[in-house]
Amino acid sequence: MIMKDMILDRIKNVPPSGIRKYFDLINEMKDAISLGVGEPDFITPWNIREAGIYSLENGHTNYSSNAGFIELREEISKYLKKFSLDYNPVDEILVTVGGSEGIDAALRALVGPGDEVIIPEPSFVAYQGCTQFTGATPVTISLKEENNFKLTAGELEAAITDKTKVLIIPFPNNPTGAIMTKDELYELVKVLRDKNIVVISDEIYCELTYEGQHTSIASFPEMRDRTIVINGFSKSYAMTGWRLGYACGHKDVINEMKKIHQYAIMCAPTVAQDAAIEALRNSDEDVKMMGKEYNRRRRVTIDGFRKAGFSCFEPKGAFYVFPCIKSSGLSSEEFCERLLVEYKVLVVPGTAFGKCGEGYVRACYAASMENINEAMRRIKAFSDSLAKR
Repeated sequence: MIMKDMILDRIKNVPPSGIRKYFDLINEMKDAISLGVGEPDFITPWNIREAGIYSLENGHTNYSSNAGFIELREEISKYLKKFSLDYNPVDEILVTVGGSEGIDAALRALVGPGDEVIIPEPSFVAYQGCTQFTGATPVTISLKEENNFKLTAGELEAAITDKTKVLIIPFPNNPTGAIMTKDELYELVKVLRDKNIVVISDEIYCELTYEGQHTSIASFPEMRDRTIVINGFSKSYAMTGWRLGYACGHKDVINEMKKIHQYAIMCAPTVAQDAAIEALRNSDEDVKMMGKEYNRRRRVTIDGFRKAGFSCFEPKGAFYVFPCIKSSGLSSEEFCERLLVEYKVLVVPGTAFGKCGEGYVRACYAASMENINEAMRRIKAFSDSLAKR
């Protein structure tokens, strides 16, 4: 038996993440600065960590219910009301192992061979892979900088076919930092409301919106029961390693997602659930503090790329910038490899987030101001060196 011949083609045909090789390279380099990892550089606030410690000290090491502690689901339900979302904690909220599990479970519950999933790109690398794992076909929409990397109603309408079953809404967006306003989302609602299409709305960066408050497409009454909202604690509360997220939606789809979760995962980590209860109850000020600091770093990073001669779309959410590096004469891969090898700064090629990312790179400003300033100095030096050649 040859093992590789036993593996499904649809798994073998999914390439590994385009981000990982750069992380492997930087681990071998001294004095390198990473603007590549999409992870807060803040430590989880102390009161949240303390709740996790207390949970362990009290022996809370058993399984929770499959859907997660009811106390946590009740707190999630209360929290989401700030975004005009109302979900019953008993049967419309599922606690997952990170937001990524929620995306995977939603897709597995909804699509299979013959179905199409619309994915606006550039966007989070998992959407395409998770879609292909189900046997469904990803249909990508290339978002345009001239539209501020927003999804337009015309682009959506053109991508819909009789095979379309799911649309992924990835805002605030990784990697561009683009957001969708309430009025802009409503234009999409007008396209969707008479169609049998389920929306998976990834709102993991909802607390990182720098002008006004985040709007969820599920807050429109006609979209509430046809949308699955994905969220979690990794970005807003600096809890990436705790691996805790949640999915919210109509009880019929959440019940089926719960079965997938039940057989594949059982339940989310109980210590993390206890910590998340504390996060939702008592960490609003920490979230505001981190958001304010990200906003300060955002301005410095945008200005740094522009001073280096690269046009840079102004992100209004998340913690990334997506500058255009076409003026360098290099491809996205070449730019990132040379910047890392010659100047020891890690940014990620835009192509890691879809083919339409060619000519762009992603830089994450969830790094210390000291590292951001030094990285911008090195990027300027790199740009100057290219101009001399």
